[in-house]
Amino acid sequence: MKNILSLLVFLIFTIFTHAQQIGIDLYADGFNNPVGIKHANDDRLFIVEKAGVIKIINGQQNVVTTAFLDINSLVSNSGGERGLLGLAFHPNFTSNGYFFVNYINNSGDTVVSRFTVNPTDSNLADVNSELILLTIEQPYGNHNGGDLAFGEDGFLYIATGDGGSGSDPENRSQDLTTLLGKLLRIDVNNSGNGLNYAIPADNPFISNANALDEIWAYGLRNPWRFSFDRTNNDLWIADVGQFEIEEINKVSATEGGINYGWRCYEGNEPFITGGCPDASTMVFPVSQYTHSNSGEFKCSITGGYIYQGSQFPAFIDTYFFADYCSDEIGTLVFENNTWTMSFTTPFSNKGWTTFGEDTDGELYIAAASTGEIFRIVDTNLSINENSLYTIKIYPNPVADYLTIDALSSTTTLLDVVIYDARGKHIKTISGINKQQINISVATLTSGIYFMEISDTNNNSVTKKLIID
Repeated sequence: MKNILSLLVFLIFTIFTHAQQIGIDLYADGFNNPVGIKHANDDRLFIVEKAGVIKIINGQQNVVTTAFLDINSLVSNSGGERGLLGLAFHPNFTSNGYFFVNYINNSGDTVVSRFTVNPTDSNLADVNSELILLTIEQPYGNHNGGDLAFGEDGFLYIATGDGGSGSDPENRSQDLTTLLGKLLRIDVNNSGNGLNYAIPADNPFISNANALDEIWAYGLRNPWRFSFDRTNNDLWIADVGQFEIEEINKVSATEGGINYGWRCYEGNEPFITGGCPDASTMVFPVSQYTHSNSGEFKCSITGGYIYQGSQFPAFIDTYFFADYCSDEIGTLVFENNTWTMSFTTPFSNKGWTTFGEDTDGELYIAAASTGEIFRIVDTNLSINENSLYTIKIYPNPVADYLTIDALSSTTTLLDVVIYDARGKHIKTISGINKQQINISVATLTSGIYFMEISDTNNNSVTKKLIID
């Protein structure tokens, strides 16, 4: 029996691994144009609203009534691509209370600044604590980038668009004397040269008199969301295209000085090549899609994350992204020595603007059109099926105590055997002889398990169990 069950579990696991089905579960709602989801190394999610407000979803999945930060008075409300666009928590936020935002001010320019949390209330920021690090003049109202993230190296990375208009008329992305169309990298733990930050000693253009020291990479059009893979720190950048091509870039986070090619190229295709460096000096996207891919009209890529959570094994090493116009969620997987891209069917009227990752690596996505935050799930592993076959297990996911209920007074539980996702025997509870039993699972590590549950009538069923 054990060998048969182990084979069953293995087959189920294999099927799940190669047959993921992407779904969304509503996590919280009531937000106004959400454009960012970040965590602070705890169980909270911080939701960035474009108008200049940051709200908290606490660990009980409730939206905290009072905003974490409200800087609406500082943020441009002229619409379009302006607003509060980025948030990043300092790696030592727990001890220093620092977090960083990227917004367009009332003059239409980019501001990157630091705020400090209220020392007596971790759900409230000190709105008067702003320390401005950077102000970047914006020549037009669009293509502002805006994302922020800390790398494994402890430095703050900042994405900037090419300054706007169309086709980068002043060729700013290729110009190393401007901060526009770039990925910047600064040291927020030190200061120097009259600045509220320092330049990392290994930034690639630090010895180039014709380049700005803050630049880490260039040749970007409008990098709308970038992220680091939490397992290997690879850098992923989704860059919004001009007329036809949306692109996804991936490089090692240690590779500085990269030219991603805009405006010389849109994706892999030549765009305006006059005066451009040789293509061999550029890094091209690992994948791209056109505005007519999959039959749905597309217009703007929303970058996401490589899934490295524990609850959905089929998603491991899958890069998630979305398109704002088509309402599709896309995936990119490296298999058979090539990148394979696929799209879900559209989730109508969502307007996907951002992904987020919680402290455990589970993924979320924000719908600007409806003000909703969803959790990305593998519907092949939906826990709803645990209420079938007249036996219910709850809660699921579970952290400490699990209840198994036969639901019928004529059914008596006999044995429960728990296996991990690879079929290894973990635990057996025998001779139950009750309709209901409570089991401690506190000693089990987070992940997916299977339980074979049998009753006194020689019936048995296998159930999935998720341990938080």
